[in-house]
Amino acid sequence: MPRDLTNSIKEKAYNLGFTLIGISPVGDYPESQYYKKWLNKGYQASMDYMSRNEEKRQDVRNLVPGARSVISCAVNYNTDHPYSTSLQDPGKGWIARYAWGDDYHSVIKEKLNVLKDYVSDNAATDENDRVYVDTGPVLERMYAKYSGIGWIGKNTCLINQDIGSWLLIGELITTIELDYDSEAAERCGTCTKCIDSCPTDAITSPYVLDSSKCISFLTIENKEAIPVEYREDMGNNIFGCDICQDVCPWNNKAEKVTEKAFLPREGLAEPELKTIAGLDQQQFSSLFKGSPIKRSKRRGLIRNVLVAIGNSGDQSFEAQVLTLLDDDEPLIRKHAVWALFKISGIKHKDILNNMLCDEKDPGVVEELKLVLNIL
Repeated sequence: MPRDLTNSIKEKAYNLGFTLIGISPVGDYPESQYYKKWLNKGYQASMDYMSRNEEKRQDVRNLVPGARSVISCAVNYNTDHPYSTSLQDPGKGWIARYAWGDDYHSVIKEKLNVLKDYVSDNAATDENDRVYVDTGPVLERMYAKYSGIGWIGKNTCLINQDIGSWLLIGELITTIELDYDSEAAERCGTCTKCIDSCPTDAITSPYVLDSSKCISFLTIENKEAIPVEYREDMGNNIFGCDICQDVCPWNNKAEKVTEKAFLPREGLAEPELKTIAGLDQQQFSSLFKGSPIKRSKRRGLIRNVLVAIGNSGDQSFEAQVLTLLDDDEPLIRKHAVWALFKISGIKHKDILNNMLCDEKDPGVVEELKLVLNIL
């Protein structure tokens, strides 16, 4: 019975559009202890939510009473477009591949809820069964590993030997017992390309990521100023970063998908920095409705764009940056100061001095003093 039910669940999941499906028993796996050590080092940075509900992360039975099985499902989001390592135009920015289309949380959760209903209709489940897509205290990559979907690579991404690492995952936690898959073997070998290629040295050692240095954290989860020491290393990344996946050999022949939800919205694959920098709040909300990019809010995205503009060294951005010196958001004004300094040097020192006399926000004042002292 468990095997027949398991096969029918997998067939249903594939029919729903999932690329990979694996099933593991619930349990307190070694990775939950690694996670504690990671938290103790402070590698979660300002993501305080990652240290909450620790007992639930350690064992999903504390999250879903009576849970016996975790059905891990993954979709491939790799579309037929160049990788970030091929972008040479300093006037363009890079948005992480997963954020080119619709919000994956909604796309995957919709599929998982249909799968949940299917399981409920075909097995003696109870109302405790739950679905998660990167939204709850679940160690998703751990369960994906023990379900056989892939191994956790040295860049901490989930990697499948056939599909690569362009995977988005979610899970259905159920109270029924199923036929379980075997743990995926680790296949990174001696390769360290992801570690060697990280601009900010965020991968401190194999399989260990310091979020406070990661460009994805700095441009998305971080709600404050980008630390000065990481701005130049950010290059033209304005939302997330794909570098450690772009260089991974397992992605050299990664399968391409054509699912509409993951195809780039117009202008989001290698977007023009001038276009994004010119968005007001209404335009931002309209352009990124239903997109993962809305998580950064306008203030965060324009902050990131200003760093990329500063790194471009292109003086044609001057007029736009000067306009952003007057933006209502202090975070944007702060980074506009830095961007102007980077592209124009001493040219607008008088403007910055005058701004220092009138500026009330302590963060912007601090940035002005830093730049003016250099000038």
